[in-house]
Amino acid sequence: MNFGLTEEQEMIVSTVRSFVEKEIYPHEAEVERTGEVPKEVAEEIKRKTLELGFYACNFPEEVGGAGLSHLEFALVERELGRGSMALTHFFGRPQNILMASEGEQRERYLLPAVRGERMDALAMTEPDAGSDVRGMKCTARREGGDWVVNGTKHFISGADHADFIIVFIATGEDQTDKGPKKRITAFLVDRGTPGFTIRDGYKSVSHRGYKNMVLEFDDCRLPDAQVLGEVDGGFAVMNEWLYATRITVATMSVGRARRVFDYALNYAAERKQFGQQIGKFQGVSFQIADMITEIDAADWLTLASAWRLDEGLPANREIASAKLYASEMLARVTDATLQIFGGMGLMDDYPVERFWRDARVERIWDGTSEIQRHIISRELLRPLGA
Repeated sequence: MNFGLTEEQEMIVSTVRSFVEKEIYPHEAEVERTGEVPKEVAEEIKRKTLELGFYACNFPEEVGGAGLSHLEFALVERELGRGSMALTHFFGRPQNILMASEGEQRERYLLPAVRGERMDALAMTEPDAGSDVRGMKCTARREGGDWVVNGTKHFISGADHADFIIVFIATGEDQTDKGPKKRITAFLVDRGTPGFTIRDGYKSVSHRGYKNMVLEFDDCRLPDAQVLGEVDGGFAVMNEWLYATRITVATMSVGRARRVFDYALNYAAERKQFGQQIGKFQGVSFQIADMITEIDAADWLTLASAWRLDEGLPANREIASAKLYASEMLARVTDATLQIFGGMGLMDDYPVERFWRDARVERIWDGTSEIQRHIISRELLRPLGA
């Protein structure tokens, strides 16, 4: 069992980390202050990512991607996690779900997304349907050979820059012993489609500049050509391609935690109270020990789940465990770092308060901690008939 990285993987880590430090860090304070990413900055990040050959690195070589393994892509996401999400968004990792594209969809959506010519976003969440995806009220009904869509999606990240959105919509309902069960279909919806509106969402304390948007459908007509995968097969598409989002949250949580830890470690070594560095006091040094132990544990748990995908092994429980532990670890590490900084940790002279605020959402999006615990427990109990 070899836990080391190959020379190529080490190069991936150093290249992406250097990119984040040189191209992302310098713009973070301005984005935090204004809540906006200047268009020229976004385009520059995208251009340099394309030049590096890392744009759409999560896609196979046959469609123009870098063909990285799940493990290698996890390493990329871990290093991107060190930087502002509003800025690293333009590093460009289109949704893997686009690999379900067929025929003309590949030319209109998949390939342009991989080349960086079109940007995508993913929309599932609704005001009354977050964790309960089956409870969605955004519906599509058949009319004159088209699908007519009505309803609202919210908390849609990246939709402000997207040229098209991958939207999950209820296309019917089955009666079961447990009550009505929605049938879900994935659609590709272009910005500017009549009846489809993208507007500003809510102002969040987490990840300023990385906006959430509201999507509104008012008798929006979509032809069959816009169906991604099979009609009523949205859950199959979701289950096959959306593992990556939970691994992304886990890996980015690890990367961010390592950056925060460096602040805590250096501050503990430099800051003096009662005539000596505060790191010499057990109240601080033991926190440092606990933090690095938890970070390393989350790191290995996350990389192991990505490795299982590469090996073709079942990974649902392991990915859920990684997302759960890494996101909750980040909360503990950022809170402990703020405590070490004391009152200064809450001031915007340091980025610590930003990391503390940003960490809170990781336990919510892409499946709450409670949903991850449900996945883990079901995987363990169902084989025993419980």
